[in-house]
Amino acid sequence: MKRNRREVGSRYEEKAAAYLTEQGLTVVERNYRCRTGEIDIIARDGPCYVFCEVKYRCDQGAGDPAEAVDARKQQVIFRTAVLYMHRQGLPEDTPCRFDVIAMTGVGEALRLRWIRDAFGGF
Repeated sequence: MKRNRREVGSRYEEKAAAYLTEQGLTVVERNYRCRTGEIDIIARDGPCYVFCEVKYRCDQGAGDPAEAVDARKQQVIFRTAVLYMHRQGLPEDTPCRFDVIAMTGVGEALRLRWIRDAFGGF
């Protein structure tokens, strides 16, 4: 079951990365992992680093996928982003934001919602 979820997640993360690229962003990393957590997509939007969480649900029965990015998950993403920026040697004043891509449906009925600046730093 866990492997199947990972495969499904990877498929939709690929769709999200392609969408962001179509919107003019440059994908820098996918599935960045470190001791603090994981970030699905790290991209650049001009000078701004974008840390993006991708959430998928086949239908709304389990709720809005964006709601799964709760305060705890936001803190994990933020801490991971800080560590990423430190490891990359980026200055503390490097512009960044935290986006969420929420997807529901399957096939042609897939709906993608890009929530820019979904949450701030802590």
